[in-house]
Amino acid sequence: MKTAFKPPKPLLLFDGDCGFCRAWIFRWRARTGDRVDYAPYQQVVGQFPEIAPEEFRTAAQLIETDGAVYSGAEAVLRALAFAPRGRWALAAYRRVPGFAATSRVAYRWIAGHRRGLSLLTRLLWGPGPTGSSYLLTRWLFLRLLGVIYLVAFLSLGSQFLGLVGEGGILPAGEYLARMHERLGDTAYRLLPTVCWWDAGDRTLLWLCRGGAVLSILLILDFAPALAAALLWVIYLSLSHVGNVFLSFQWDILLLETGLLAVFFAPWRLRPRLWSDAAPSRIMIGLLRWLLFRLMFLSGAVKLVGGDPVWRDLTALTVHYWTQPLPTWTAWYAHHLPLWWHQVCCAVMFGIELVVPFLFTAPRRPRQFAAAATVLLMVLIGATGNYNFFNLLTVALCVPLLDDRLLARFLPRRRRGPWMTDAYTTLCPMPAPQAPDSPAPSPACGHFVPLPPPPAAPRARFGRARAALHVALAMVVVTASLAEGVSRLGRRDLLPRWVQAWERHLSPFRSVNAYGLFQNMTTQRREIVFEGTRDGQTWLEYELPWKPGRVDRAPGFCAPHQPRLDWQLWFAALGSVRANPWVVSVMQRLLEGSPPVLALFAQNPFPDEPPRQVRAVVYDYTFTDHSSRQATGAWWNRKRLGLYCAPISRRAAH
Repeated sequence: MKTAFKPPKPLLLFDGDCGFCRAWIFRWRARTGDRVDYAPYQQVVGQFPEIAPEEFRTAAQLIETDGAVYSGAEAVLRALAFAPRGRWALAAYRRVPGFAATSRVAYRWIAGHRRGLSLLTRLLWGPGPTGSSYLLTRWLFLRLLGVIYLVAFLSLGSQFLGLVGEGGILPAGEYLARMHERLGDTAYRLLPTVCWWDAGDRTLLWLCRGGAVLSILLILDFAPALAAALLWVIYLSLSHVGNVFLSFQWDILLLETGLLAVFFAPWRLRPRLWSDAAPSRIMIGLLRWLLFRLMFLSGAVKLVGGDPVWRDLTALTVHYWTQPLPTWTAWYAHHLPLWWHQVCCAVMFGIELVVPFLFTAPRRPRQFAAAATVLLMVLIGATGNYNFFNLLTVALCVPLLDDRLLARFLPRRRRGPWMTDAYTTLCPMPAPQAPDSPAPSPACGHFVPLPPPPAAPRARFGRARAALHVALAMVVVTASLAEGVSRLGRRDLLPRWVQAWERHLSPFRSVNAYGLFQNMTTQRREIVFEGTRDGQTWLEYELPWKPGRVDRAPGFCAPHQPRLDWQLWFAALGSVRANPWVVSVMQRLLEGSPPVLALFAQNPFPDEPPRQVRAVVYDYTFTDHSSRQATGAWWNRKRLGLYCAPISRRAAH
């Protein structure tokens, strides 16, 4: 069939009285842009007498520029073929056996159940248009990432010289020299760091300060892509020379997030929020994939690890007092009833194992998944010190949200043209014509096609950038799947070429596997350093955040991470042979090293270093209500013995 009136562009006519149709037309217009016109059939019913009114009511009609008419499923697929990368469905309709018949049946079923599907659309996508933009999403994510980088660099700068400086526990320069002696030039590839040029105190401090300055530039949205790239390089450099003190999962999580941010950020000196190029959907997908791996693997390793306290949901009965750095709120949480701990553990498994599958769902379930994940992070942060990990996970939830939701928190004058409240003014739905109203002449073309939604400008070098993003996605997905399989204990399933690829990528610490607390510790052992001048009286060195005196309340230090306090928790789980750096701490205490002593809350030998230092192991448990009320003590502790025998000042030299 052909019509006498030939529109200047392909014209898709739909039922303007149907909310379901209007919502999906908005999404299709967002995809096809100005290459296709859209109009309610009620507006133009008299302009196309060749099409029976009943056909308008039962199916969408597409009128091509030559007047050819297509109906139903074929009309929709032909219209969507004008969208970028939208030709595949029409090609399948024409060439794949059974695809056309299946499409027609599906279209008729949908057309016959529009009322119910309209309700489902509102439940899954919300009221108004279903199209989404992510300009404000990207802006907020990069600002949060800048804050996290700033926290990380300020925290490192306050303690890095004591950890790996020239007078620190594990000097970076000595470590790099030792690795080069052992590995030769291969060390440059396995340890990519700018500290190969210089690893002195001044360089380490300037790297931390430079990272802080670049973080502020990212927060201020000044050259965000360049700032993100330099931040990633600096943090990768520091993570390699940071040795065991930067070996935590949140460090590699920050590196992976930071690398993705380089490709997610706009490559402009001063981006403009609503007029900048639209974010890459591939990069949004990779950020969601990262969050999925983080959450799902954290739940999966708990079950795969075989620890019975996870399987019987009693892990939280010991978690609050055995975690690395508890808070005073953890003391109260620990004394809640058993059933409460089990319910919380079950909810945690639901958030870690089930909710991640909603990260790719329509917008309403995605919003629920983001809220559930944020709630878990808030609860974890309320009872434990996990530095910037919780905030970083919250930042990774931002790509689950779109501009329509986030703009609700902005003043109306700051909202962009993508918002739901702008939909009714941008896309008015004209009232149907009365039956006795005169039909406009087809020759005049007096229909008013609905304008396409405002489109963000395309990025320069769009095709090259898209190709780069596709290549990055292939690398990240393949390598991360391999890392995940290895994390779950099935590395033998990986082909050799995948294992080799994984080894080549591992030095960059930017495609990783995750999984926290696979095995729950049921005892709390603490290493306490003690010094003496006479061999009889031993005085304790107290660290600022780890348990020490039993009457000192556990405190909050997040988002700062006291890395010596944290690493001593891990060292207490093993022996001094497995953690020789503990002996280095003792040697620095004998020397009276100022940067190392700055890591401690107090120095019991302010005038002169002790003659001997030893490391003692204590067993700590929370007190009960009656003991704390009677004594004011938060902890019980019992001496278990020596972790490391005393070393003297002479032996240290």
